[in-house]
Amino acid sequence: MKPTVLITGANRGIGLEFVRQYVDEGWRVHACCRHPDAANQLYELAGPDVLVHRLDVADAGQITALAGKLRDEPLDLLINNAGVYGPPGARFGALEPEGWLDTLRINSIAPLLMAQAFRNHIEAGGGRTIATLTSKMGSIGDNASGGSYIYRSSKAALNAALYSLSLDLAPHIKVLILHPGWVRTDMGGPSGEIDAVESARRLRGLIADAGPADSGRFTDIDGSTIPW
Repeated sequence: MKPTVLITGANRGIGLEFVRQYVDEGWRVHACCRHPDAANQLYELAGPDVLVHRLDVADAGQITALAGKLRDEPLDLLINNAGVYGPPGARFGALEPEGWLDTLRINSIAPLLMAQAFRNHIEAGGGRTIATLTSKMGSIGDNASGGSYIYRSSKAALNAALYSLSLDLAPHIKVLILHPGWVRTDMGGPSGEIDAVESARRLRGLIADAGPADSGRFTDIDGSTIPW
């Protein structure tokens, strides 16, 4: 039986590259995004082993519904990839609560709701791994430049929640907290150090090699530990 992965934010960037690379390695892939009808590159990959699902991770009802739809499908791996930077121009002096709350809903809350909804699927699979893409910008110890209040706080909150989750799900499910590097994507911009192909390749290596000691560790793309 083929190993199975569910990926959020699978229509572009690192998420799309995850789909390509996992299916090339013989995996069955559930690829999720908000607007499948507009995900042309993703639909080029669709087939018996790439199943595309509509999922807005900001909508808790959609998460629950998808988990019910796939209730008989064991998952070896859940990859929480979907995320947003937040509203542009959100500097100190121009902060508004609405955009901040929307960003928290997607970046901080949705990955935990995904883990909650798909816990039984993951326990039924062989890999028993939840991998979530966070950011080094969520590190308090690594912050030397300030700014980016909304994005930083959303990722710091995510990291704290994932660490607690790693304790609660041990030893049965590994919870990996992964920084994908500075990647040339729509979010990372054109000056990133690596492209999505390289980021996904290295992240897949970290996921494949992860042991119990890596669960709950804030891990950089090079395998080193990032300070909280």
